[in-house]
Amino acid sequence: MSNKNISCQEIIRKYAISWFKKYSIPRWIVFIHDNLAVFFTFCFAYLLRFNFVIQDFSFYYAFQNSIITITVYIIFSLIFRSYSGMIRHTTVIDIFYVLFTNTLSFATLILISLAARSFGMHLSMVIPLSILMIHYVLITVFLFTVRLTIKTVYHFITTGFRKKKKVLIFGAGAMGVIVKRVLQSDIKGDHEVAGFIDNNKNLQGKKMTGIPVYAPKVITREFLQKHHIETMVFAIKDITPAAKSDIIRWALDLGLELRDTPPLSTWMNGELQMSQIQKVKLEELLGRDPIQLNLKRIALGLRDKTILVTGAAGSIGSEIVRQLTLFQVKNLVLLDQAETPMFHLENELKTSFSQCPVQLVLADITNTAKMEEIFKTFKPDIVFHAAAYKHVPLLEYNPHEAIRVNVGGTKNITRLAVKYKVDKFVMISTDKAVNPTNVMGASKRICEMIVQMKASQESNNTQFVITRFGNVLGSNGSVIPIFKKQIEDRGPVTVTHPEVTRYFMTIPEACQLVLEAGFMGKGDEIFVFDMGKPVKIVNLARQMIRLSGFIPDEDIKIVYTGLRPGEKLYEELLTNNENTLPTHHPKIKIAKVEGVKNRQVLVQINALLNNLYNLTKQETVDIIKELVPEFQSNNEEYNGVLTQTKAAEPDNVVERTLVSDSYRAIKRFFNTAF
Repeated sequence: MSNKNISCQEIIRKYAISWFKKYSIPRWIVFIHDNLAVFFTFCFAYLLRFNFVIQDFSFYYAFQNSIITITVYIIFSLIFRSYSGMIRHTTVIDIFYVLFTNTLSFATLILISLAARSFGMHLSMVIPLSILMIHYVLITVFLFTVRLTIKTVYHFITTGFRKKKKVLIFGAGAMGVIVKRVLQSDIKGDHEVAGFIDNNKNLQGKKMTGIPVYAPKVITREFLQKHHIETMVFAIKDITPAAKSDIIRWALDLGLELRDTPPLSTWMNGELQMSQIQKVKLEELLGRDPIQLNLKRIALGLRDKTILVTGAAGSIGSEIVRQLTLFQVKNLVLLDQAETPMFHLENELKTSFSQCPVQLVLADITNTAKMEEIFKTFKPDIVFHAAAYKHVPLLEYNPHEAIRVNVGGTKNITRLAVKYKVDKFVMISTDKAVNPTNVMGASKRICEMIVQMKASQESNNTQFVITRFGNVLGSNGSVIPIFKKQIEDRGPVTVTHPEVTRYFMTIPEACQLVLEAGFMGKGDEIFVFDMGKPVKIVNLARQMIRLSGFIPDEDIKIVYTGLRPGEKLYEELLTNNENTLPTHHPKIKIAKVEGVKNRQVLVQINALLNNLYNLTKQETVDIIKELVPEFQSNNEEYNGVLTQTKAAEPDNVVERTLVSDSYRAIKRFFNTAF
């Protein structure tokens, strides 16, 4: 075929598609068309019955019979609205309504004719049964043919000149059939269904709506290459997350591009739309079962309470806020220092959660006077403390800020929680606080120590609870958004080490467990969440590349950059000296953590905060190591002799001497004060 012919076809195709988009046949025209067809096919049935010899029948009675016939058809077509379907998208249901209308009309006309014969009614009421049978066949075939012809022409015009992407549908049940119909009726016409896949042995080897059903074992790389299949659409309604995860991994290993069908509850007006069949979400790979919450206890604990959420605009904080809006709270006080994220959170709450009473406060948790004002004004009953600096590499080079914000902020909020008699204080910690190898993890461990000490004070009436979990999928600055951006840019995707592993859970899952643990705790507990199995980051990168429709190491390269300062090969949820106790929730355990017995630790923390900016980075890290003995930094910058450390020292010799003297004074204070 020449380029000229192809261009002409494209022009015709574009013109036809444009026409179809602008115009559709009104229902009243379809109604008139169908009933005119009834009239003319009835007349043609008369001619067929009498072999086209007009003299052999009465034209008058034939016309009378046709009027009765068209009247009956009009009545039933109005009842069943057989004319209302869009012809270019004719479905089995539309065909059924046409057949049902014709059959009932045919049966009614036979009854009228038999009754007229039996009761000696006028001859115009007596319609020959042979003519009725001929007419029934003619009108049914004609209406079917017209509808299917228009649909076929439309389908050919919109898709006939385009190379289609062959698709397999996993699931040959009702949902699979619906997905097949949606794919085939798509105006873009990019997909051609090559087969179903199903584990049901009764269906394997058979055809479903003309499409073969295959067993999963049949689908190999060779099979896919032979049939030029590139995509699989997941279309099973009732399946466990673990089973679905296994199928997704199997398909990814075969190199298939994956699409998923949304739950029935999300279908628009009860009908599936092509736009809803989208790429499989990364969290599907985790295969985690839905969390069962004790909603009654949580609702009772939150009812008519004023709740303060620090770090409310962050990934975890904002999801906690979304979860809290589902309950009958008295007031939600949302605190964060990040202006733009707070602006977006405010807009989201106005749009989706307008029924919930919300107060947004722009403030820094380290600002003592401002925090005092907030607690004094709102008098919160419950505090969810999610505010913290969390990015390991940044905090590794900025230990002063890790201490100022994470430690200083937590100390500030816990003090006010006790002073203003907060009922419950829930702190969001991290698995990086366990045997920390970086400044961020060590700072969060110090935060845990502060909370533990506050909980053990005799004068305290606040229930202090700590929740400890690992990475959450898609949180701000996490590896997932970074990988997504790198994949969009066609690589390379950077992984620090081929053996590095991390625990993952979804943000909603983590926050649901935070709520559950918060109202499970009686105070002075560290709750550890079941994070499932650790995931190799390189495997995660490969799966994300495949989910995006690319081939790892071919379309998009994976590059290893080496572990960053402070980064572990793997994370831990418990230290070597910690065990866990079970709770009533299978995904939440209580860490048996030895309390902070040495009361001088709080004094040391205060001294560190008060003298923070008189210390070099090395001096700050050394004091952190004293506070957290299990902190083993793998950052070479912080593992030298203190006096040899040059990074971040003052340039002026006098200043350097003063800093050194200050540090030694703190050391002497630690050693002699207690």
